[in-house]
Amino acid sequence: MLRFRAPSHQSHHQHAGHALSFVPPAPAVMQSASRRGFLQAGMAGLGSFLLPGLSSATEALPIRSPKSVIFIWLSGGPSQIDMWDPKPMAPREIRSPFSTIDTKIPGVSFTEHLPLQASIADKLSIIRSVDCSASNHTPITMQAGNPLARRTNDGKDGAGFPSMGSVCAKFRGPNDPDMPAFVGLADSWKSDVWEAGDMGQAYAPVKGNELAGKFQIPDGMTSARMQDRNALRSHFDGLRRSLDLSGQMERLDRYSQSAYEMTLSGKVEAAFDLPQESERTRDNYGRESVGQKSLLARRLVEAGVSYVLVSGAWGYFDHHGDNVRWGGIEKGLKPLLPRADRALYALVTDLEQRGLLDDTLVMMLGEFGRSPVINKEAGRDHWTNTMSMVMAGGGFQHGQTIGSTDRRGGAILTNPVRPQDIAATTFQHLGIDLDTHWVNHSGRPIPIIQEGGRPIPDLV
Repeated sequence: MLRFRAPSHQSHHQHAGHALSFVPPAPAVMQSASRRGFLQAGMAGLGSFLLPGLSSATEALPIRSPKSVIFIWLSGGPSQIDMWDPKPMAPREIRSPFSTIDTKIPGVSFTEHLPLQASIADKLSIIRSVDCSASNHTPITMQAGNPLARRTNDGKDGAGFPSMGSVCAKFRGPNDPDMPAFVGLADSWKSDVWEAGDMGQAYAPVKGNELAGKFQIPDGMTSARMQDRNALRSHFDGLRRSLDLSGQMERLDRYSQSAYEMTLSGKVEAAFDLPQESERTRDNYGRESVGQKSLLARRLVEAGVSYVLVSGAWGYFDHHGDNVRWGGIEKGLKPLLPRADRALYALVTDLEQRGLLDDTLVMMLGEFGRSPVINKEAGRDHWTNTMSMVMAGGGFQHGQTIGSTDRRGGAILTNPVRPQDIAATTFQHLGIDLDTHWVNHSGRPIPIIQEGGRPIPDLV
């Protein structure tokens, strides 16, 4: 069995072009032949990061069908003009250096480096009027789907509001009880993943890059032996005297049964075993980070995870100019577009072929757009007035553009779509009542939809 290498500090800033790396599981952790070794390794792993994902969703709605979300995060702020909202008739300093191509939607064009997405545009909704004015250079606002959840740089970022994935974890739970509800696939966690806020760590995302290998049955430990609950309890009680889990033991009591069940089912390990996929399938998604993580996301929702967040690399769509790390539009963005193009195309077509597309809402977006005018460094600057994003699946109506921008691509003209509208659309898909609220530490009820959010009318 192979697993993801836990990312080092340096890997937080690697380019998305590097493929995911795999290493054999560490013998001391995963290959212990003793029951004591299994418990010690497994419980220590749970204490470090798995507790959130093992929370039973006691407030989850009865699950009628396996609805799920795959949220592909283009960290850094993708340029709307150079991707999904080209302005070929604009002045030279505004229009993209890339040519435009026709799509499957009559009269709708993309830039030339998105030919695969253009070929399935009839299965996509291109939203060109996303209001990102509340957003900043973080995942907070857009991943929360909430204009009140903001970066404030005062130690109170997000104002306690949770991400949409955490709302899903609390009020829906996983589609399969042997799987976590909310998994994040990101190398740079703090920069690219918004968590649960004041909703609590029980509903925070599991770190997918570290999850693989943690629920493998060790060599010499058979399912029959593990199912001897009395023996397991005896050994587990013994660990109270020998393990120092920094105050985690009380919580481990609540989650140990879930850990055992996840291990016995083998579903977590199987979902993360990418080598089970054919070489052709892996090539179709692309061997770069965003492609392989998108493939893993498909495996996770197929196995019963409700919400998966995918981020290829930290800040890799932040194309200020050729004088900065990620480069400008031609030198920086151009090499990335085929990767994002291939990943979304492969995911949508794969889900459709497997009969999963109507039950899976796919979104691709970043935190904001880029400025209309190309700057002196051949890049575009941060732009919070508007951005573009793409949706697919979820049983919604597609094959359309939603909203429009002015001739410069910098201001919304029609049908603004706000973060709270994205949240309402997402929760409607998941079957979560839009009037639902959660209770914060002060006992105050907090609605999951803020500022008058409503499902995007054109999709319904």
